[in-house]
Amino acid sequence: MPAAGRARIFIARAREGPEPDITEALTTKTLWLPLVVGSLIQCYKVLSEYARTRRWNLRRLVETGGMPSSHAASVAALSTSVGIQQGLSSVLFGVTLYFSLVVMYDAAGLRRAAGRQAVILNRLIDEHFQHAEEGTHKLMELLGHTPLEVLVGAVLGVASAVIWHWIF
Repeated sequence: MPAAGRARIFIARAREGPEPDITEALTTKTLWLPLVVGSLIQCYKVLSEYARTRRWNLRRLVETGGMPSSHAASVAALSTSVGIQQGLSSVLFGVTLYFSLVVMYDAAGLRRAAGRQAVILNRLIDEHFQHAEEGTHKLMELLGHTPLEVLVGAVLGVASAVIWHWIF
């Protein structure tokens, strides 16, 4: 077969992409794992707060902060899953690992600093303004994580991914 004919066949196959059932299975497994891990950790936070206060606070399902970090667990599970499926030397693993490290650094750094500032601003308002404007709300203080909360979340994410791939 002439080179031009082989090139057309190669280009046609490249446009088709990999087998849809394999791609779909990998994508689904990799997509659902971090969603399930993050959701389970947020549910744990609701239950642990109920055990501590004997009051349900369903806002904890969508709030940030607390032990362990669901963001760290989710991105660690995602990176580990990609590493297991694509290999630790793949470009995709490198990209997801970098993304995961940025998310974890942000959780323990920038968002934690914003939470500390919120604590100080709320205290200043309480101490220095007798009649603060009605309708004003306190700033959310639990924004970030301690390095330990991020570490525990990351370890849970990696362990969850390994178990997930071992079972499924």
